[in-house]
Amino acid sequence: MSGDLTIRPAARQDYDRWLPLWDGYNAFYGRSGPTALAPDITRTTWDRFFDAYEPVHALVAESGGALLGLTHYLYHRSTTAIAPSCYLQDLFTTEAARGKGVGRALIQGVYDRAQAAGCARVYWQTHETNQTAMQLYDKLAERSGFVVYRKLF
Repeated sequence: MSGDLTIRPAARQDYDRWLPLWDGYNAFYGRSGPTALAPDITRTTWDRFFDAYEPVHALVAESGGALLGLTHYLYHRSTTAIAPSCYLQDLFTTEAARGKGVGRALIQGVYDRAQAAGCARVYWQTHETNQTAMQLYDKLAERSGFVVYRKLF
């Protein structure tokens, strides 16, 4: 990636450039077509990034006026630490940006902000089939060994 890559908080005027990234992320995880997120979920998610009372944040990767990637993260309390934890919930780059350091830069952007916020840790999960991303993640963090269970309502 050229030296003009900028990792910055999403701005309200980014919505039309953020939305295709968000849609791409959701399509990657099978949330498209009949299983797509409802539009009000997308709109509420976007609005939360700009609500000072919400613990949810968004960073974008920008180069040459184009958005190449996004990451969403949130802070939360824990029963095992006094300092907050940071959960990196979403990470996505355009196909053209993959393998060029954009994902790494977005994760580092979350690390920097979490550290500044006094977090004790940053963690995330990915699907076991996401082998390409896991090659990067294995370089940037340790696998916890925990298995995720969930019940949907």
